[in-house]
Amino acid sequence: MNEALVLYPTPAIGHLISMVELGKLLVTQQSSLTIHILVLAPPYNAGTTAPYISTVSATYPSIKFHHLPTITLASTTATNHETLTFEVIRLSNPNVQQALLSLSQSYTIRAFVMDFFCTAALSVANELSIPGYHFFTSGACCLCFIMYLPILHQKTSKCFRDLNTFLHIPGIPPIHSSDVPKPVLDREDKAYQYFVESSSRFPESAGIIVNTFELLENRATKAISDGSCVPSNRTPPIYCIGPLAVADNRKGGAKTSDDSMAQCFAWLDSQPSRSVVFLCFGSLGLFSRDQLREIATGLERSGQRFLWVVRSPPSDGKSLAVIKQEDPDLDSLLPDSFLSRTSEKGFVVKTWAPQVAVLNHGSVGGFVTHCGWNSVLEAVCAGVPMVAWPQYAEQRLNKVLLVEEMKLALPMDESENGFVSAAELEKRVRGLMESEEGKFVREQTIAMRDGAKAAMSKGGSSRLALAELVESWKLVGI
Repeated sequence: MNEALVLYPTPAIGHLISMVELGKLLVTQQSSLTIHILVLAPPYNAGTTAPYISTVSATYPSIKFHHLPTITLASTTATNHETLTFEVIRLSNPNVQQALLSLSQSYTIRAFVMDFFCTAALSVANELSIPGYHFFTSGACCLCFIMYLPILHQKTSKCFRDLNTFLHIPGIPPIHSSDVPKPVLDREDKAYQYFVESSSRFPESAGIIVNTFELLENRATKAISDGSCVPSNRTPPIYCIGPLAVADNRKGGAKTSDDSMAQCFAWLDSQPSRSVVFLCFGSLGLFSRDQLREIATGLERSGQRFLWVVRSPPSDGKSLAVIKQEDPDLDSLLPDSFLSRTSEKGFVVKTWAPQVAVLNHGSVGGFVTHCGWNSVLEAVCAGVPMVAWPQYAEQRLNKVLLVEEMKLALPMDESENGFVSAAELEKRVRGLMESEEGKFVREQTIAMRDGAKAAMSKGGSSRLALAELVESWKLVGI
């Protein structure tokens, strides 16, 4: 029978895209493989992924998508999309089992690769004697924290948000307890319990695939490999196969006119080399009206050239864009006459921009980012230094690592309630583009860009890791 791999991402578009890029990479490594991706309907009203899935299906016939039946939660007290996601995934196990049994009638399934959020499905893979691998869509430093989480859980009975101390975790610099991933800040939150349960099951995995490369996170990958993060249990093999080259996609189903994008790139073409600061905050990030005005004021005062992606402020009490967002009314959101006053030095895009293409444009010299891991890798691959302004998920942890461990970003300092002043934004944007500190970060980023290219080239560390991964499942399957 033909050989197949089954991939199981979470519904979030950023996780789906990473998993698809993994599938593309595996197909190029072993052309006889067919990739089957199990698609869950998100438990919240996010933008549609249908156009993206349709494009991939048309371009890569070896990648096939299978939509699992929609799960309707009878009742839930969940207050965040992480908990909702975990619950839907847990209830989807019978559907996952049915999909695997069906596929096994026509294929030899070499491996079942699941997102960390989908760890509940490891039981299904074990029951069917299919090797279950984890794909970790964030970096190895974050993986150190997640693997060590069960030990931290045992060491204290307090919530991380209340500890007010530094956590010492193998492989990464000391992390303040307030900077751990947002879903685990509150010990009483159901998401925290799901994270601890899922983390404790890493030793059952046949291997952990990470979207990173050794040079970028050498200390972290060594700590994981030598067993320091799970000292009392088995550590699975770790395969650093990144950075995965993410193609531009309409993230979250955003619709931006071709005319708008043509104007955007025409403007970029007219700017001096490495002179533009790009501000973009992921597929879920939203700012209040007051914060948007503060950003505008800071940008104007900085005197720097900028390309800024602006989304409408949160609606219906949602702090993240988990419901469809209407295009923003820039005239009402931004300070009076801001657009006209900054027309020579700035360009504002509504809702979405093709981030990879923008970062790789010759006029872009800095990136103010929410520190999502996909965005971090895209900036590294483009050699663009960053200002780290985290918003949600594990991004506060990523900020610490980018600033202190990797030296690829300057920090954006917030007030206690998370607000960033115009003065702070002005200071950091200027610092990135004009200061000696900014120059050092730029040089570090360019060196890491070259390291990423080397890792993904023939004989590079990531190519060797990929070959080892493929070899590991050649003798197994059902």
